[in-house]
Amino acid sequence: MPKKRKTDINSATLKSEESNVPFKKYMNESREISELSGEDDLPLSQDSVLSVDDLDYRNCFDVLTLEGFNDVAEALQGEGVTSEVLDMVTEEQLERLGISPLGRRLEALKLLREITGRLYTYKIVNDPIHGHIEIHPLCVKIIDTPQFQRLRFLRQLGGSYFVYPGASHNRFEHSLGVCYLAGELGSTLRKRQPELGISNNDILCVQIAGLCHDLGHGPFSHMFDGKFLPVARPDKKIKHEALSVKMFDHLVESNDLYSVFEKYGVTEQDRTFIKEQIAGPLKHKSKEWPYHGRSKEKGFLYEIVANKRNGIDVDKWDYFARDCHMLGIRNNFDHTRCMKYARVLSVDGELQICSRDKEVGNLYDMFHTRNTLHRRAYQHSVGNIIETMITEAMLKADEIIKIPGKNGELRKMSESVDDMEAYQKLADDIFQKILWSTDPGLEEARKILMNVQKRELYKCVGQTRPPQGETLDQTGLDQIKDELVGILNSMDSHLQKEDIIIHLVYLDYGMKDKNPIDHVRFYNKKDPTEPIQVRKNEVSDLLPERFAEQLIRFYSKKRDEESIDQATQAFRVWSKQHHCSVGADSLYPYMTPVKSDSMAQDGTNDRTPSSTGITTNQNTPGSASKFKSRLSFN
Repeated sequence: MPKKRKTDINSATLKSEESNVPFKKYMNESREISELSGEDDLPLSQDSVLSVDDLDYRNCFDVLTLEGFNDVAEALQGEGVTSEVLDMVTEEQLERLGISPLGRRLEALKLLREITGRLYTYKIVNDPIHGHIEIHPLCVKIIDTPQFQRLRFLRQLGGSYFVYPGASHNRFEHSLGVCYLAGELGSTLRKRQPELGISNNDILCVQIAGLCHDLGHGPFSHMFDGKFLPVARPDKKIKHEALSVKMFDHLVESNDLYSVFEKYGVTEQDRTFIKEQIAGPLKHKSKEWPYHGRSKEKGFLYEIVANKRNGIDVDKWDYFARDCHMLGIRNNFDHTRCMKYARVLSVDGELQICSRDKEVGNLYDMFHTRNTLHRRAYQHSVGNIIETMITEAMLKADEIIKIPGKNGELRKMSESVDDMEAYQKLADDIFQKILWSTDPGLEEARKILMNVQKRELYKCVGQTRPPQGETLDQTGLDQIKDELVGILNSMDSHLQKEDIIIHLVYLDYGMKDKNPIDHVRFYNKKDPTEPIQVRKNEVSDLLPERFAEQLIRFYSKKRDEESIDQATQAFRVWSKQHHCSVGADSLYPYMTPVKSDSMAQDGTNDRTPSSTGITTNQNTPGSASKFKSRLSFN
């Protein structure tokens, strides 16, 4: 049996035209240089002539020689290159070593990637959304840690599971899906545009960022940082992205993965790149490139996992497909088609991921799907109030429940975000721990959660939109509550301020009141190198006129018939005073805003349907308005 070659790099150096540096160091620095081969970074199929067994015992250079690339093998070995860094070799480096012509260098690079890919043991996962996906061995090492496995116990949609029985999926499988799609998009861009210089290492870092982007979520996902922490820790604005970065560092350190990262060529700078993809720039100075992980020439890589430019990224692609599948809601967006038309172009001096002009309709479908999911699931009136009740229970339990953290120090739930050793122990099972606790101090919290179990929920007595032309904030919401309490007092109601809950629901296309498609650049078939903008009026007259709105929901904590009647009456009086729509449909999600009949006739684009009168919904098309005008409401 042939002896396996050692993978240590000797002192031989590769002398580049720019400098004389050790080859391994040069390889690390040269990841920014173009890799002109466009083949996907995937292991070979099982029926390939290069089998796993062969590469277990045969050196990679022997395989190069057998495949007719003995000159490449000799040149690389002569410079001290080992199997450890073969996948970092670039076309420019082969040219400096005298390998020619260009076609042979590209074929050699293709084979090198196939060989090095075969050295790794990829794990195959059968995902219900993406099918059989391959996971890089470094990603497998990350997955097989307590910090990542914790995601199995965090529901993807939080309280929505109490409304949609199918919404039982977790952050774990979503993270695997984002990891897969990040690698697919990176490989697609490299194959289509080899001049971008996307390396194996770039794609691996993007995959890791996709895998770890949700590590920082707390119990019931967005409920924790969206409802619990703002009340429990009003002094700090804490987002799950920042917690994901802290948990990623804790995961690497506590599992001693530094050597594993180094084994696969992931440096400290690469880890910075991974964290920047999750949470944005770690440090930002105006008029300077804000990132440290990758240079401006590779800035488009930051748009793959979390696209802060326009919101089109693989994170959304996965959760749109996955959530729709589990919720039973139709997904009209095709992310596989969108990926095939992705292309990187220079826009105002920056490289951006752009799309084909004919894909604009597909992208509008994407944002419409997002809007549909928020209206029907994420912002469901029952799901939201259940999360509110769980939040109340956790706030009452915060002083009682202690979680051991670093050095055994006990932390409250709200303090665990400062100690990842404690935070990694906090998951959805906190619901059961409170529910079945015998601690007398948790009696109130237990009662709230038991009401959730018995479906004795706070009652939604009405939903409307803010008065015409107004956009509310927390101050405006507090004012509404005071006005509602005043109305209740004038009715001699027994309901107090603490018996009323008012939710302000934000619905948009992901960029507040802006149209995200205005921030996307496209290309056409005739000139795929020239970025263009596609205006809404060039696409369809049936697209929404506005891209953001607010809903106001009124809840009564007391469930007896008298309390509900009084709260409902107060809601209707307030709505009438402020000329807000109210009626039998007030509890149902509104449709996307559309043009009124008068706008369709005169072609005006900047007018909105009138909100005068109570019987006409502000968002209802004219034909439906005629029908509704025959209805009467008390």
